[in-house]
Amino acid sequence: MTAGIIAAGNAATTEAGADILRGGGNAVDAAVAAAFASFVAEPTLVAPGGGGFALFYEQARGDARLYDFFCDFPGRGGMPAQLDFFPISINYGPTHQIFHIGRGSVAVPGMVAGLCKLHEDGGRLPLAVVLAPAVALARRGVALGEFGSYVGSLLHPIFSNEPDLAGLFGAPGHFLDDNHIYRNPDLANTFEALGRSGPDLFYKGEIAQILLADQQRHGGLISAADLAAYQVHVRRPLRRRYRRCEFLTNPPPSRGGALIAFALALLADYEIGQLTHGNARHLGLLAEVMRQTNLARPAFESSGDLDIFLAPDHIAQHAHDLACRLHRPARPYPVDPPPDVYPNDTTHISVSDAAGVMVSLTTTAGEGAGFILPGTGLLLNNILGEADLHPLGFHRGQPGQRIGSMMAPSLILRDGRPVMAVGSGGANRIRTAILQVILNHLDFGMPLDQAVDAARVHFEEGVLQIEGGAKPAAVDWLRRWGYDIVTWPHKHMFFGGAHAVGFDEAGALCGAGDPRRNGAVVYVHS
Repeated sequence: MTAGIIAAGNAATTEAGADILRGGGNAVDAAVAAAFASFVAEPTLVAPGGGGFALFYEQARGDARLYDFFCDFPGRGGMPAQLDFFPISINYGPTHQIFHIGRGSVAVPGMVAGLCKLHEDGGRLPLAVVLAPAVALARRGVALGEFGSYVGSLLHPIFSNEPDLAGLFGAPGHFLDDNHIYRNPDLANTFEALGRSGPDLFYKGEIAQILLADQQRHGGLISAADLAAYQVHVRRPLRRRYRRCEFLTNPPPSRGGALIAFALALLADYEIGQLTHGNARHLGLLAEVMRQTNLARPAFESSGDLDIFLAPDHIAQHAHDLACRLHRPARPYPVDPPPDVYPNDTTHISVSDAAGVMVSLTTTAGEGAGFILPGTGLLLNNILGEADLHPLGFHRGQPGQRIGSMMAPSLILRDGRPVMAVGSGGANRIRTAILQVILNHLDFGMPLDQAVDAARVHFEEGVLQIEGGAKPAAVDWLRRWGYDIVTWPHKHMFFGGAHAVGFDEAGALCGAGDPRRNGAVVYVHS
């Protein structure tokens, strides 16, 4: 048995990883096992036909690696005569959002390649053993529960798009019921085959052939050349100092990690821990740091040069503006650029073992493409159908180009020792959720569970969103200072789902599953 801890977005997901730790696996084995289990336990959030990122750290060797297995643009085979690509309107209550689904919305998936590469490089147990909990879960089933059915109800038009897919989520009249048991025996068979054959099954073998036939028959873009050319990119993490610690995160071409690093750089001159947590000065400082980060972002987007974006003179310019703004009323202010709303249906897994191996793993499949790959149990992504990912228009990317993301699996180290692994779902709120958990833990000294649970804020487009649990007096002060405020009555998944694990001051394992996204945490004792 390997001592360790895992935090994720569902009790069944965490238990799958914990089982692998109990069986002698390390943090990598547990993270991969939990990820595959999440495709069964969290099917309204993530699917095997998507992509993601994993940040790996091994204390003994000081080895840090970022695995980028997000989706690529397809199209090496050309455009089909009739593209299967159509809009779906999703009702979020106060607003509607249009997504596009169908075979033509599917980008080249990197999920299986990435998880298998991570396991091959850092795992200890055979792949088939690591996949066994997901296989068992897919056969016996798991209750969607209140959270899973809530997310699924939002995406009802997508999950009910085709009969085979709709059948996985319940019968007519009982669709996405809280008590519905999600079973996917075809997916169990596919995972067993993966355990025998490895990832070539998905990129050159039988599953690849099924995917290619379906794409060709129904107007998709993915070709054999697209699958064969897909590569997992192993990158050096973005590393920046903060206080006495080092922040490691997802580097470009993704954006989220760089934006968190910029915000931390702005905060370095402020003794934030001396403020009263949740008072108006604290929340106002967070809002203005978020504002400056938003204002700085377009220069990063246009140049793509991380060295320029995080250069001392660029940070100093915005630090000066920040200091000025903190001494003025909240209005008038420059208008923030519109947000990029990256896929909201995202989940995160954080794992650590007692040997000092940590994994921070974030995955997504967008909202799903609205169909199931025949005979495989596989749900695929609709990353090509996310308008916010394609500001120049749909299907404009070059074949093989890696699509951008806001996902930012992150680690905190102190003197080379891991302190915390954290990441989040939540679209453009990913970066502000992670930022606040880091500040709560490092600056305010909160235990990890309190750091995750504390009420959050998010500032964008001139509006300060304040989560339920905030101090009414602070909200009143901020309104008097001139902020346009939206208050939420409760804690909500809008503000992310930051599942985190780490070591406390005494060196003991600690962790927290974010209740906003059904989080759970399991300790495994040796």
